[in-house]
Amino acid sequence: MLIRLAKVNDIPQIMQLIAEVVPAMNASGNFQWDSTYPNTQVFENDIALNQLWVAEEKGSIAGIAAITTDQEPEYAHIGWDINQQAIVTHRLAVNPKYRGKGIAVALLMQAEQEAINRGINTLRIDTNTNNQATQRLFPKLGYQFAGEIGLSFRPNLRFYCYEKSIGNNL
Repeated sequence: MLIRLAKVNDIPQIMQLIAEVVPAMNASGNFQWDSTYPNTQVFENDIALNQLWVAEEKGSIAGIAAITTDQEPEYAHIGWDINQQAIVTHRLAVNPKYRGKGIAVALLMQAEQEAINRGINTLRIDTNTNNQATQRLFPKLGYQFAGEIGLSFRPNLRFYCYEKSIGNNL
């Protein structure tokens, strides 16, 4: 498996991955994503900012993650200082054909490596309250549950927030 920054020419494969992920998410009761989000423009922006990473398996994109420092204003509602610099993983997705192969773990480890590279000791992530898989995964990787929020750009949905400190590892 190769973890690398995404390129513009990856967009068709990324959108195919999204087209396969969204129905699987919806079937499990998770309506965090739909036909309008995430979209090509979101990924083009991530690529332009050098913050979209892909997990490539034998030439196919098996997973994606936007590894950013972008914190949602609503994070403050659970007591996080959103002015504190943090690496925040957004848009984490694994093609259903590649589930159970460590793709999400590898992408989250890339987020941790980015934090180390940048001298940032806090990692943050949020997930839909109906996403059982991530709620099991994040604690296994050392993320602590921090609270529940709503996000203005995804009305009528609730999200769990998780945080991990790697300050002692720097």
